[in-house]
Amino acid sequence: MSSFDRRTVLLMPLALAACGFEPVYAPGGSGAALNGTVEVSAPNTVESFLLVQNLERQLGRSATSGNAYQLDVGVSTVTRRASITTANETNRYTIDGNATYALKSNATGQILASGSVADFVGYSAAGSTVSTLADERDAIERLMVILSDQIMNRLYATPGLSA
Repeated sequence: MSSFDRRTVLLMPLALAACGFEPVYAPGGSGAALNGTVEVSAPNTVESFLLVQNLERQLGRSATSGNAYQLDVGVSTVTRRASITTANETNRYTIDGNATYALKSNATGQILASGSVADFVGYSAAGSTVSTLADERDAIERLMVILSDQIMNRLYATPGLSA
């Protein structure tokens, strides 16, 4: 016998509404509040440039100086050898990334959300020098996409943001 019941599917939206669930991109949701109103801090490294680029792609690039929010981000990476042969040659690397963020209201100066996110990616170093450098560049780009997605998920979950 199946435990699936159509009544639970019909009652699910009511239960979510009762607990305060609100879709991010609904009118008045936090996604609408952040879209085009956040100025992201200027990057100072290649990694932070890629992180800011991904954040601006998701938030919408703000062209005005009267933004409602300021997002300060910082990123650090550490490259580690992950696979070493018996001849002491490295076949694989991992890049550990850590990004910190703080979303501040320009009207009040209050920090609305802050924290840090971390993840890692790997790449192969078994090919030529050119392919290893291309793999490393691609891995850094992938890591910055992952970190920016994690930051956006946390920002969208911030209570009290409304359009």
